Amino acid sequence: MDKAPDAFLTIGEMAERLGVRTHILRYWEEQFPMLQPLKRAGGRRLYRPSDVALLDRIQDLLANQGYTIRGARAFLAKGGNADVAALAAAPPAPAPHTAPEPASDFFARPEPVAALPELRAIRDRLARALAAG
Repeated sequence: MDKAPDAFLTIGEMAERLGVRTHILRYWEEQFPMLQPLKRAGGRRLYRPSDVALLDRIQDLLANQGYTIRGARAFLAKGGNADVAALAAAPPAPAPHTAPEPASDFFARPEPVAALPELRAIRDRLARALAAG
């Protein structure tokens, strides 16, 4: 994108930035009441920098941290969006991948969210093996 960081984004630009389709952004507007982009004539949406930061946060919660829509909405409603302005200035650095500690009990299971990085690594290894062979 060739726009200034403080420029308003259209729904198409925002969808491209997040890697989702535009109907997903409209759905998120229904599910997250704190997300209220400007609407121009004909219903054209313009996302302010604060909206962009909030959508970045929502995308991170849903795609990277394993939250459900309901869980992300509750998290943000309880103050999880307090630093949205700071997120616009400096997005969080990705956490380094660390292997989970061995379970002390054979039947112990890690929390589903904690297992996501390991599952993604397995998926990537399988995809590389299928592509190579």
